[in-house]
Amino acid sequence: MNNSPACFDHFVREFTRVVDEATGDEAQVLAKGGALLADLVSKDEWLPEQYAQPHPQYYQQYLLHADPDNRFSVVSFVWGPGQKTPVHNHTVWALIGMLRGGERAENFALGEPGQPMRALGVDVLSPGMVESLSPTTGDIHRVSNLYEDQVSISIHVYGGNIGRISRHVFDAQSSALKPFISGYSNESEL
Repeated sequence: MNNSPACFDHFVREFTRVVDEATGDEAQVLAKGGALLADLVSKDEWLPEQYAQPHPQYYQQYLLHADPDNRFSVVSFVWGPGQKTPVHNHTVWALIGMLRGGERAENFALGEPGQPMRALGVDVLSPGMVESLSPTTGDIHRVSNLYEDQVSISIHVYGGNIGRISRHVFDAQSSALKPFISGYSNESEL
């Protein structure tokens, strides 16, 4: 992110230090990184307007930072009113911090082949809240804007360059999966 605010630069420096010191210890990255993300999303003036723009039809995923060694990436998710993702996974750990509005995450587990996925519950995030996901604890969900009449924005940190990682979307009724690579809404800047 060009001309990034000091608090975001501080977040990236500190998160890099956490990843360096954790030497692959995912629990340590999620705990210490989650605290850093909670501090970042406790402030709402730092995200540049260009990375907070909704699209009338599709949620937007703006790359804010990609670690040069692809150990993590930071993105802003901008949800227009009522927008949602398909059921999907990540294949890497993730931290989600709510900046503005609200987000609803429906969690799933794969069913037997040809059988519906199992619903595992719903999490709701409000501003300042942080949640974590991991393939080891479950990382399949469908996320939606909690609101039908306003934009919501969350900041996601992933254990890799998420816009370049092959992952999956799922049919909740049959547990069938299809590979996809998400890319970024600001691809032309990269």
